[in-house]
Amino acid sequence: MAKAELKSDTKTEIEDSSSLKGTLVSVFFVGFFIVVLWVGVYFLYLDRF
Repeated sequence: MAKAELKSDTKTEIEDSSSLKGTLVSVFFVGFFIVVLWVGVYFLYLDRF
């Protein structure tokens, strides 16, 4: 029967090559859009009140 050998010399390196700057900009853009939308609806409410 064949024996399974574990290689302890093999190093597992995780490369963090992904940048989250685009994600941060997208989240800020969506948040800014939601705030502008809410302010617009609020002023529309005040105008019609």
